[in-house]
Amino acid sequence: MLHLDHPWHWLTATLGVLLGFISSTCGDLAGSRPNMLLLMADDLGIGDVGCYGNRTIRTPNIDRLAEDGVMLTQHIAAASVCTPSRAAFLTGRYPVRSGMVSSDGDRVLQWAGVSGGLPTNETTFAKILQDKGYVTGLIGKWHLGLNCESSRDHCHHPLHHGFAHFHGMPFSMMGDCVLWELSEKRRGLERKLNLCTQITILAALTLTVAKLACLVPLPWTPAIWSAVAAALLSTTPYFLGTLIVHADCFLMKDHAVTEQPMRFKNTTPLLLEDAESFLRRNKQRPFLLFFSFLHVHIPLITTEDFLGKSLHGLYGDNVEEMDWMVGQILDMLDKEGLTNNTLVYFTSDNGGSLESQLGNNQYGGWNGIYKGGKGMGGWEGGIHVPGIFRWPGVLPAGRVINEPTSLMDVFPTMVQLGGGQVPQDRVWKVHYLTPQFQPEGAGACYGRGVCPCFGDKVTQHDPPLLFDLSRDPSETHVLTAATEPLFHQVVDTVQRAVEAHQRTLRPVPLQLDTPHNTWKPWLQPCCGLFPFCRC
Repeated sequence: MLHLDHPWHWLTATLGVLLGFISSTCGDLAGSRPNMLLLMADDLGIGDVGCYGNRTIRTPNIDRLAEDGVMLTQHIAAASVCTPSRAAFLTGRYPVRSGMVSSDGDRVLQWAGVSGGLPTNETTFAKILQDKGYVTGLIGKWHLGLNCESSRDHCHHPLHHGFAHFHGMPFSMMGDCVLWELSEKRRGLERKLNLCTQITILAALTLTVAKLACLVPLPWTPAIWSAVAAALLSTTPYFLGTLIVHADCFLMKDHAVTEQPMRFKNTTPLLLEDAESFLRRNKQRPFLLFFSFLHVHIPLITTEDFLGKSLHGLYGDNVEEMDWMVGQILDMLDKEGLTNNTLVYFTSDNGGSLESQLGNNQYGGWNGIYKGGKGMGGWEGGIHVPGIFRWPGVLPAGRVINEPTSLMDVFPTMVQLGGGQVPQDRVWKVHYLTPQFQPEGAGACYGRGVCPCFGDKVTQHDPPLLFDLSRDPSETHVLTAATEPLFHQVVDTVQRAVEAHQRTLRPVPLQLDTPHNTWKPWLQPCCGLFPFCRC
């Protein structure tokens, strides 16, 4: 998938005009050094928010942000899953440039104890702002790696990427954190362990029979060790869930592990308290606070005050609690007298997860009119996300911007406060490949975690599929040379853009490939001796 024009400058230009950076008052505004509050949801569908068209899930605080600020209607993530999307957001670069991609199918970091992560030579907007005198903080989800060679080198840690304060989850929420039936990796590992157990039992039986029948002159040692291995493997699934909970579902404050495993009933108030403390401590100097919600990723941990209150089950409850959290944080700005000097931004890292489904219960988001969802490399539903900015007295309240923008555009907007060319009035998009939905005709790949991006489960398109998103945002009408006079011109232009982009790529270590994305016990953070981690 490729948009015809990369919108690197578009948000910068649009906000530059609105903020006054491209005007006679440029100097005054550029010198004002606003505080910056970034709010990012996890797996929120654009169709789950009231100001983007939802009428049954209550999101009054997010809606109020849009009413008081600027709403972006064509806001795009750089990837349809969290790890590469967040890397692109922080660096302003496509994830392929930083190596936050994979060649073997793992599209996100799989464990907290892996050596992959955001490379140390990458520059984040947090680092640039920190160098300019901003105090910087990250509260909530990270999922961009921790360690390289030991459990304490913290090479990928937020504090090594420009954040002076971190309190949150270095990995990610997942169903396995509460041993849910919806499992990201426990179920798959159990299947592999069961297969290994069966093979080992067969080997032990074969060796035993061969020894007893004197078919081969072997000692008893291989048969005994095979039997021991089979016994150990057969018991491992009973402990696997607990191991994952301890290995991945923990909280850190700066470099210290503070809760392992997490006590989820305390997590929401704990993170909100930390946000309030950060704002209170730093209200006298410019700050950047990135509040990265654990909501609304499964298992949808929701406090009792919101359980059963929405019209959409547990998922709706979780969205409404997240909206309440947004309101609490905005109220903190008011309380500390920071509202008028703080640029607030709200978004999601990618689209809602359609495959998060059990029976008739949907535990993932709704992506509105857009086809597809989380994990789908091209369809809009996986990458089309909310985008809202508010800066009272500077940004005009109630403005709606329909030009294409990207999460990556936040980087230059914040650190350069610059501008660019006015975008064209048409937005072309092509797909060189698309996932094969399961079952055929469905809008997702049910029965698997996410849709694949390569292999035998994708369809290659030659010529590529062409859509005009300005007229067909749902991507339902494929344009051809017979129906679109500019078809060949657009496809040729896109192909040249692809080739130009590919020429600029340089080989980098792939952080999500197996060597960097396999659990390593010596990299596992633990407030004790693993697996006996409890704090």
